[in-house]
Amino acid sequence: MNLIELLKYILLGFVQGFTETIPVSSSGHLMIVKNLIDLNIDFDTLAILTNFGSLVAIVLLFRKDIIHLIKSFFGYLSTKKEEYRADYKYCWLIVLGCIPAGLVGLVVSKLDLFAKIENNVKIVGISLLITALLLFLIRNFKGHKSDHEITAKNAFMVGVFQILGLFPGISRSGSTIVGGMTQGMKRDTAFKYSFMLYIPMSLAAMALEMGDIFSASISTITWVYYGISVFVAAVITFLVTKWFREIVNHGKLIYFAIYCAIVGTLVILFL
Repeated sequence: MNLIELLKYILLGFVQGFTETIPVSSSGHLMIVKNLIDLNIDFDTLAILTNFGSLVAIVLLFRKDIIHLIKSFFGYLSTKKEEYRADYKYCWLIVLGCIPAGLVGLVVSKLDLFAKIENNVKIVGISLLITALLLFLIRNFKGHKSDHEITAKNAFMVGVFQILGLFPGISRSGSTIVGGMTQGMKRDTAFKYSFMLYIPMSLAAMALEMGDIFSASISTITWVYYGISVFVAAVITFLVTKWFREIVNHGKLIYFAIYCAIVGTLVILFL
């Protein structure tokens, strides 16, 4: 095992884990690292695999909510008891929120609409400025709606905001949290709903890509590097997401707006 190669994969796992769930775009930051340092790594494959690590971390963080929702969903289907009804509805709102970005994502993937811009680091810079603007605009939003007060219209509109996250360099978590807060959701309600959408969307994206990865010729040692990078991404995602939830609940998204504005400007000017 080459120590320098190992450090490269640890670095990229850390970058993915740190930026996946905060509103700064993990794919954008991986592209920035790619342009700053010649790592000679298959970034597309690594991004997909490390995203799996982040997904595992999110599922662990929200495991109680997920188990509760699953029990309530099937409990209502089998008994029609009123105590399960609100959570049953919430499950369908998650499905509804995934539809807009899911449909647009399929079209983008099949037609390869971002082929000419997805590796353009300047686009990442512009996208970070857009993210900064969105976060700045909702910096003082508080909202009043809890989980069970979300309407179908609210869910659909958050789904529309999630489409922005398909664009190279725009944060998915940022766009959906902004969408939730514009729909009058409480900060933590928007945070939770954002990550309830993340889980099925991430699973769907991985399902589309995993076949190509496992059919590719990848050496055993490279799989070891990938595994270490995935583990690092999972651990860092778990820790950062817990911290990020506190930031959202305290209304401090302006810090991320400033960060995105600074980094976006630097990328446009110097990369």
